[in-house]
Amino acid sequence: MGEAYFYHLTRSPLEAVLPMLLEKALAQGWRVAVRGTDPARMAWLDERLWLGPEEGFLPHGLAGGAHDAAQPVLLTVDAALPNAAACLMAVDGAEVTAEEVKRLERVCVLFDAGEEAALARARAQWRALTAAGCKARYWSEESGRWQMKAES
Repeated sequence: MGEAYFYHLTRSPLEAVLPMLLEKALAQGWRVAVRGTDPARMAWLDERLWLGPEEGFLPHGLAGGAHDAAQPVLLTVDAALPNAAACLMAVDGAEVTAEEVKRLERVCVLFDAGEEAALARARAQWRALTAAGCKARYWSEESGRWQMKAES
């Protein structure tokens, strides 16, 4: 059974935190799906990942191509995980199910502190997942470095 990690972005934007988390997941040998809610936003994230430093290149692709199944990191808005992901990173309030948390190695929910709707959505996801018996950890960077603030 996996765990859900909630990342409360209080200092750094998504485009700075996501590459760090992706590198850690890939270092574990996991394939990753990054699930969002808006195709345009996922295309924007795809561009940002291509703009990273050469030595920090993150192999990835935007869902809908001929090679989705081969992508180590796949950016998508769909529920399906065609790249056989072991880790799911949900951004922008994307849906996460308890079944996914239980089936996958890790599910990460990234949400922005500056958006009240995002905070409310993350709280609702925490309640739903923990009520379903999923293990969850809440991480915040409020102090300037990532610290675990809660665990269920």
